[in-house]
Amino acid sequence: MFLIGQYDSPFVRRVAIALRLYGLPFEHRPWSTFGDADKIAPYNPLRRVPTLVLDDGEGLIESTVILDYLDELVGEDKAMLPRSGTDRRKHLRICALASGLGDKAVSLLYERVLRKEQLALWVARCQAQIADVLAVLEAERAKVTTPYWLGGRIGHADVAVACVVRFTREAHPQLFEASRYPALAAHGERCEALAPFQEIVQPLAPPKG
Repeated sequence: MFLIGQYDSPFVRRVAIALRLYGLPFEHRPWSTFGDADKIAPYNPLRRVPTLVLDDGEGLIESTVILDYLDELVGEDKAMLPRSGTDRRKHLRICALASGLGDKAVSLLYERVLRKEQLALWVARCQAQIADVLAVLEAERAKVTTPYWLGGRIGHADVAVACVVRFTREAHPQLFEASRYPALAAHGERCEALAPFQEIVQPLAPPKG
């Protein structure tokens, strides 16, 4: 199977890191949604990333769907998300907040680099949403005493948060100050020190308008 998308996307990166943590072999096609949209289209008509193309040619789209498939593939004992219960809901909530943060951080970046005249109302809304989600995630992470969000074993929430924190810091450094979000900064550093995170990484290269 092969994964489509560049690793400066927090969504592509979290899927690639999960594949590496699971020990699942894959090829990487670093196609851009702007420059390589026609290449992506046969596998994903939305021309979005990440897209994971399976051995039979089926294209899985959206990181949540892809990770659900990977969890099923490796089995319940190895999966980085509980299959049921309170812990699953807690984990999914953190993943949803992280994904939403990533969406807003990407939207705000596109607004800056693709629009000659930014829409002030949209910029203010995105900045407010980013700040509010960071505040919630900071408070949630500060209460955790274990190495990772739900214990001593890394999970999808940990990967998702670390990936979006890195993206937000690179894309909008004025919106993320480590002194303001110490728990999130420490979480990101802990994850970024792991081998899969160091291997699966790419400097931010936004599209040009």
